[in-house]
Amino acid sequence: MDNYQVGVEYLSAGANRHTAVADWNKDGIVAFGADSHIALWRPHNSTPRGVTSLLSGHKDVVKAVRFLPKIEGESTTYLLSGADDQCLNIWSLSTGSPDDDEFSCVQTVHAHTAPVNCIATLHERTSSSSSSKIFVTGAADASIKVWVLEGNEARLLQTIKTAPKFFPLSIALSTLSHDGEGLVLAVAGTRDIVQIFVASSSTNPEFQLQATLSGHEGWIRSLDFAWEGDSPASDLILASASQDKYVRLWRFHQGKELPAATANGADPSMGAFMPGRSPSNKAHRLKAAEKDFSITFEALLLGHDDWIYSAKWHSDPSTKKLQLLSTSADNTLAIWEADPSSGIWVTTVRLGEISREKGATTATGSTGGFWTGLWSPDGTSVACLGRTGSWRLWDRDSAQDQWVPRIGVSGHTRAVTGIAWSKNGDFLLSTSADQTTRLHACWDKGAAAGQRKTWHEMARPQIHGYDLNCVDSLGSARFVSGADEKLMRVFDEPKAVARLLRGLCDVVGSREEDVEAMPDAADMPVLGLSNKAVEATADDVPAAAAAANPETGRDALDPGSTARRSALEMAHPPLEDSLSRHTLWPEIEKLYGHGYEISCLAVSHDGTLIASACKASSINHAVIRLFETERWAEVKPPLTAHSLTTTRLRFSPDDRHLLSVGRDRQWAVFERDGDNKQSYKLLQSNPKGHSRMILDAAWAPSPNELAFATAGRDKQVKIWRGASTGSADSGITCVTTIPETHPVTAIDFLHRSTGNGTLLLAVGTEIGKISIYSMDATSLNVSSTLILKPE
Repeated sequence: MDNYQVGVEYLSAGANRHTAVADWNKDGIVAFGADSHIALWRPHNSTPRGVTSLLSGHKDVVKAVRFLPKIEGESTTYLLSGADDQCLNIWSLSTGSPDDDEFSCVQTVHAHTAPVNCIATLHERTSSSSSSKIFVTGAADASIKVWVLEGNEARLLQTIKTAPKFFPLSIALSTLSHDGEGLVLAVAGTRDIVQIFVASSSTNPEFQLQATLSGHEGWIRSLDFAWEGDSPASDLILASASQDKYVRLWRFHQGKELPAATANGADPSMGAFMPGRSPSNKAHRLKAAEKDFSITFEALLLGHDDWIYSAKWHSDPSTKKLQLLSTSADNTLAIWEADPSSGIWVTTVRLGEISREKGATTATGSTGGFWTGLWSPDGTSVACLGRTGSWRLWDRDSAQDQWVPRIGVSGHTRAVTGIAWSKNGDFLLSTSADQTTRLHACWDKGAAAGQRKTWHEMARPQIHGYDLNCVDSLGSARFVSGADEKLMRVFDEPKAVARLLRGLCDVVGSREEDVEAMPDAADMPVLGLSNKAVEATADDVPAAAAAANPETGRDALDPGSTARRSALEMAHPPLEDSLSRHTLWPEIEKLYGHGYEISCLAVSHDGTLIASACKASSINHAVIRLFETERWAEVKPPLTAHSLTTTRLRFSPDDRHLLSVGRDRQWAVFERDGDNKQSYKLLQSNPKGHSRMILDAAWAPSPNELAFATAGRDKQVKIWRGASTGSADSGITCVTTIPETHPVTAIDFLHRSTGNGTLLLAVGTEIGKISIYSMDATSLNVSSTLILKPE
């Protein structure tokens, strides 16, 4: 297989919903946790490729990701990550081309006894000192550990147990004075206090608790330090963001004298009405390296309507202006600045979803809020992570003084359970346990001459209330999906998505007259699960009038998702806001018959039949039901062979045979009746096909004979062949067995044989390893193997 070049064309992964899960470094790389992996994304690349690589090393959900600041002249970038597997991983990056970042895990430390929730690196004025290799981790074992990176190894310096006991959710670390002497560590979490620890030595710190800042009335989700200015006399400012909907700012001032405003007895609230407990301007005293410091309450930032998940500082190098980025569960992201004349902190920019007519459904948009916000290194871009696992990106257009949305990254947030190409291969459908079906396609029109084409999520046809298990396409503009419910749902493409795919991807799935007959768009009733076809409204119709519909109760549509004719008329892939509101497909049919949750389904190649099965623990329920697609009626009687759940159904390339495999370790082949195309009967079954449950099966593209592969938990792939006419053998027998090192969970044949008469079989295992086997078409023996490089 030396003549095959295999490379990753597209990576799609949603981010984990945690505040500390992402970081944006000086080289322009965003690293974020995606399940047990770390995804790398370069938002400012010339081509919007999205995720460029995935780092595998953790065994459970990644919760904290942080780049270590670079020392002047250092070429290696270090990345720190913590996860639910209680481990701290240290990665080193040797940056090659912008598209090819090579990260390797240099150390895994298992020091905590519970999931690692947060990581803090040292914030200092200059990044030339060796103390910038100090970092801190906080975990759900109610402990904070202080580390130093020496070479490629982390050494534990100190362990701090929280008292009174709480779980740290956020930590921040900074130098305390301008000369870099003395370190300050702020810790907060599942209590309404911020604890301040101070260490006199920067090289070998020993932190002592010196102050407890009170005032918040909820858990504290985020802490961040910043220097107020460049002058040696400038103060250190700490921002703390809480579930009480407020951000508090605290001033760290050097010297015994208090800062001017507090010394004069001025109340920080300046006489304004303040919610909750009245802010205290009590000064807290610190001592480090023979120097005195004071902490005073500086400001209370009001403006969010829900929990605040993150607060991040950015200091503009040219204007020296401090800006604070906050993200909240109210679906907004705010940028705060101090008013130059009064010093009062005000919101200068507010981005996100601020439509008050959004409606009550969590299916549309990212209701559930923004989990974290990031500044780009130069402060001209901000990115934020929403409930749907998708990244939104805004760039500042200085000429027009406004923030412009850019193409972000999207992907499933839970296990992907099914994928299916459209019948002509124009796009890929995927279903997931995150209750969405997504459509991915190649943006043909987006690439300039000589640039590589990029893939993107182009539509989100189904946003459901049950975990989705399987999907298959019916022709070029229709698909059927099955979920953890007893019925299957059939969806039709709306006009808006058909035109979007035609305009961006050159996908001509339907004739123009068929597109005209399609419904305009679809919407989700506030209390329902069935997408309803709706008519698009003109752009000049006010939202209230467009949303007015006579239906109330279950069928009332979400007014925030009113379909505008121009909603999907765009020259780039749809952004997250459009994906979650305007790309739903209307549901045209429900298929009933099963008694339990749908486990698998398959559509015949001519599109006339749907075969399906459900979860079963008895012969009565372990049946395969066939539905014809003209009248959507079930073809009786159902097919029986299995005694437990059927895990995979596959029609042969000519639709003459139907193959099923199941948890009862057997496979069954059904043959079509000669006269009746909709009737199948059992040809042969093998109750001992594998020694453990069979998880997948695939037909070989052999036009003149019956050949297929099965894969099981017994770590084997078996190739089966039917007896040729006139041979002494009878029935279907196993001709080749391919051993694997782990249970095999997915297999598929390339749908045509290659020019030299070989078949290609892709095999995927439980640990994510994918191998491609080249097989001789006549003997079905393996001739060569290619193992795909893990990303």
